[in-house]
Amino acid sequence: MPNALFPNQGPRVYDAAMSDDVLKKLAGTIRARASASGDVSYTRRLLDGGAQGCARKLAEEAAEVVIAGVSQDDAALTGEAADLLYHLLVLLEAREVPLDDVLAELESRMGTSGLEEKAARSGKG
Repeated sequence: MPNALFPNQGPRVYDAAMSDDVLKKLAGTIRARASASGDVSYTRRLLDGGAQGCARKLAEEAAEVVIAGVSQDDAALTGEAADLLYHLLVLLEAREVPLDDVLAELESRMGTSGLEEKAARSGKG
Protein backbone atom coordinates (compact mmCIF):
# COMPACT_ATOMS: atom_id res chain seq x y z
CA MET A 1 0.00 0.00 0.00
CA PRO A 2 1.55 3.33 -1.01
CA ASN A 3 2.22 6.01 1.54
CA ALA A 4 -0.07 8.96 0.72
CA LEU A 5 1.92 11.43 2.80
CA PHE A 6 5.30 10.36 1.45
CA PRO A 7 4.69 9.06 -2.10
CA ASN A 8 8.40 8.56 -2.83
CA GLN A 9 8.76 6.14 0.06
CA GLY A 10 7.25 2.79 0.85
CA PRO A 11 4.57 2.41 3.47
CA ARG A 12 5.62 3.67 6.87
CA VAL A 13 5.16 1.25 9.70
CA TYR A 14 4.96 2.74 13.14
CA ASP A 15 5.49 0.27 15.93
CA ALA A 16 4.73 2.04 19.22
CA ALA A 17 6.16 -0.82 21.28
CA MET A 18 9.43 -0.70 19.37
CA SER A 19 9.68 3.09 19.65
CA ASP A 20 8.93 2.98 23.35
CA ASP A 21 11.58 0.29 23.75
CA VAL A 22 14.19 2.31 21.85
CA LEU A 23 13.59 5.38 24.02
CA LYS A 24 13.77 3.29 27.20
CA LYS A 25 17.00 1.64 26.04
CA LEU A 26 18.49 5.04 25.25
CA ALA A 27 17.41 6.41 28.64
CA GLY A 28 19.05 3.38 30.28
CA THR A 29 22.26 3.97 28.35
CA ILE A 30 22.26 7.62 29.42
CA ARG A 31 21.71 6.58 33.04
CA ALA A 32 24.60 4.11 32.82
CA ARG A 33 26.92 6.68 31.25
CA ALA A 34 26.19 9.10 34.09
CA SER A 35 28.70 7.12 36.14
CA ALA A 36 31.38 7.10 33.41
CA SER A 37 34.30 9.47 33.20
CA GLY A 38 33.84 12.70 31.29
CA ASP A 39 37.05 11.79 29.46
CA VAL A 40 35.28 8.93 27.68
CA SER A 41 31.61 9.89 27.75
CA TYR A 42 29.95 12.81 25.96
CA THR A 43 26.82 12.12 28.00
CA ARG A 44 28.80 12.47 31.23
CA ARG A 45 30.19 15.79 30.02
CA LEU A 46 26.68 17.04 29.31
CA LEU A 47 25.48 15.93 32.73
CA ASP A 48 28.45 17.65 34.37
CA GLY A 49 26.93 20.91 33.09
CA GLY A 50 23.90 20.31 35.31
CA ALA A 51 20.30 20.87 34.32
CA GLN A 52 21.07 24.39 33.06
CA GLY A 53 23.79 23.20 30.68
CA CYS A 54 21.64 20.30 29.49
CA ALA A 55 18.71 22.66 28.89
CA ARG A 56 20.92 25.04 26.94
CA LYS A 57 22.08 22.18 24.69
CA LEU A 58 18.47 21.01 24.25
CA ALA A 59 17.51 24.52 23.12
CA GLU A 60 20.33 24.47 20.53
CA GLU A 61 19.11 21.13 19.23
CA ALA A 62 15.51 22.36 19.09
CA ALA A 63 16.62 25.28 16.94
CA GLU A 64 18.44 22.86 14.62
CA VAL A 65 15.23 20.82 14.29
CA VAL A 66 13.31 23.96 13.33
CA ILE A 67 15.90 24.87 10.70
CA ALA A 68 15.93 21.34 9.29
CA GLY A 69 12.14 21.29 9.32
CA VAL A 70 11.81 24.30 7.07
CA SER A 71 14.92 24.28 4.91
CA GLN A 72 16.57 20.85 4.79
CA ASP A 73 15.76 17.39 3.51
CA ASP A 74 14.00 14.58 5.38
CA ALA A 75 17.27 12.89 6.32
CA ALA A 76 18.54 16.06 7.98
CA LEU A 77 15.28 16.51 9.87
CA THR A 78 15.34 12.88 10.98
CA GLY A 79 18.90 13.22 12.28
CA GLU A 80 18.17 16.46 14.09
CA ALA A 81 15.00 14.98 15.62
CA ALA A 82 17.04 12.04 16.93
CA ASP A 83 19.55 14.49 18.44
CA LEU A 84 16.68 16.40 20.06
CA LEU A 85 15.25 13.25 21.65
CA TYR A 86 18.69 12.28 22.97
CA HIS A 87 19.26 15.69 24.52
CA LEU A 88 15.77 15.69 26.04
CA LEU A 89 16.57 12.36 27.70
CA VAL A 90 19.86 13.79 29.00
CA LEU A 91 17.99 16.73 30.54
CA LEU A 92 15.47 14.36 32.11
CA GLU A 93 18.38 12.38 33.59
CA ALA A 94 19.99 15.57 34.90
CA ARG A 95 16.72 16.43 36.65
CA GLU A 96 16.13 12.81 37.73
CA VAL A 97 12.77 12.74 35.95
CA PRO A 98 12.06 9.18 34.78
CA LEU A 99 11.15 8.69 31.13
CA ASP A 100 8.29 6.49 32.34
CA ASP A 101 6.75 9.56 33.99
CA VAL A 102 6.85 11.45 30.69
CA LEU A 103 5.40 8.47 28.81
CA ALA A 104 2.64 8.12 31.42
CA GLU A 105 1.81 11.82 31.04
CA LEU A 106 1.57 11.42 27.27
CA GLU A 107 -0.58 8.33 27.65
CA SER A 108 -2.92 10.19 30.01
CA ARG A 109 -3.47 12.80 27.30
CA MET A 110 -4.35 10.32 24.59
CA GLY A 111 -7.97 10.45 23.54
CA THR A 112 -8.24 14.07 24.65
CA SER A 113 -8.44 16.88 22.14
CA GLY A 114 -5.29 18.97 22.17
CA LEU A 115 -7.42 22.07 22.59
CA GLU A 116 -9.28 20.54 25.54
CA GLU A 117 -6.04 19.40 27.17
CA LYS A 118 -4.43 22.82 26.74
CA ALA A 119 -7.50 24.58 28.17
CA ALA A 120 -7.52 22.23 31.18
CA ARG A 121 -3.85 23.00 31.91
CA SER A 122 -4.34 26.76 31.61
CA GLY A 123 -7.50 26.76 33.70
CA LYS A 124 -9.46 28.23 30.79
CA GLY A 125 -12.56 26.41 29.71
